[in-house]
Amino acid sequence: MKILAIDTSCDDTCIALLEAKDSYFKILSNIVSSQVKLHAKYGGVYPFLAKREHQKNLPFVFKKALRQAQGKQFDLIGVTAGPGLEPCLWQGINFAQDLSEKFKIPIVPVNHIEAHILANFIDGFTKSIKSIKFPAVCLIVSGGHTQLILMKGIGDYKILGETRDDAAGECFDKVARILGLGYPGGPAIAANVAKYKIQNTRYKIQLPRPMIHQKNYDFSFSGLKTAVLYKVRSEKYNKAAMCAEVQQAIIDVLIYKTLKAAKDFRVKSIILGGGVAANNELRKQFKNKFDIIVPPEEFCTDNGAMIGVTAYFHRLKKTKEIKAEANLKI
Repeated sequence: MKILAIDTSCDDTCIALLEAKDSYFKILSNIVSSQVKLHAKYGGVYPFLAKREHQKNLPFVFKKALRQAQGKQFDLIGVTAGPGLEPCLWQGINFAQDLSEKFKIPIVPVNHIEAHILANFIDGFTKSIKSIKFPAVCLIVSGGHTQLILMKGIGDYKILGETRDDAAGECFDKVARILGLGYPGGPAIAANVAKYKIQNTRYKIQLPRPMIHQKNYDFSFSGLKTAVLYKVRSEKYNKAAMCAEVQQAIIDVLIYKTLKAAKDFRVKSIILGGGVAANNELRKQFKNKFDIIVPPEEFCTDNGAMIGVTAYFHRLKKTKEIKAEANLKI
C-alpha cells in the first residue's frame, strides 16, 4: 500500500509518500516547506499568514514529493485533522479532499498527537511496532503541547497529564523573545547553552521547577517564563547562563514527571515525540536514566511521514468528509 500524507497543522507544509507492508514502512519522499523565517519577526506563528502560505505551497510541495518518489501512485491519503491551528488545518484538509475526488482515493483523518507517537514506528528506528513493549508512557512535548499519555497499544491511549498553561516549546519561544534570541526559541536557547558550557562560567542563576513535586502528571511553564522576565528586569545576568538554567528547569520537570508516571503505571517503555524531543540535552539526560524510544531529530518536528504511518494503522477509518478540530484530543 502506498500512502500520500499531508500535514498543515501549524507553520510547516508537509507532504510525504510512504510504502507500507505488514507494519513496515519505506519513505519514498518526505518534503517539509518551513515558514520559520516568515514568522520570525512575530516571535511565533501568525495563523492567517501561515494559512496563506500553506495555500500557496501545497501544490508545489505535492509535485516535489511525487517527483522525489519517482511518480509513484498512491492508494490512500492521510491528512491531519487536528489538533492545530484551524485555518492551517483546513488548507491541508481541502487539498486532500480535492485529491481524493480527483483520483477517487479514500482519506483517513489523522490525530497529530498520535502521529508524533507513531513516528517512532517507522521502520529503521525501532524495527517495527512489534518490537515495542506495552504498556508505555508517551511524552509528547512541542510548541503547542506537553502531554503524558499511557499507551496500551495502537489506538488505546489515556491522557495522564498535560500542561495547564504554556507548553514547554511555547515557554522556550517566550523566553527566547524576552532574551532577544529570535524564533524558534528552543534551538536558539540550546545554541546559547553550548556557549555557556564553552565559557565554563561560574555565573549561577536559579529558576523554579513548576509543579515538579505535585502528586499529579500535569505541567505548567508559564511561571518559569515569568520568573525569567522578573530576573531580566531586576538583575544583571549572563544570557548564556540564563539559557542553561531555563533549559535545565524544563528538562528536570519533563524527566521527573515522566519517570514518576512510568513507575506508577509500571510501564515497559518510554516513548518521546514532538519538536522539543529533538533537544539533544533532553535526549541525553533521559537516556542516562531510562532506555527511551525517540525518533531521529528530523522526525520529531512536524513531517508528513508520521502522518502516513498513522494513516496506515487507521486505514479502516476511511471517510469522505473531514472537519478540522483545533482542540482534537487523542
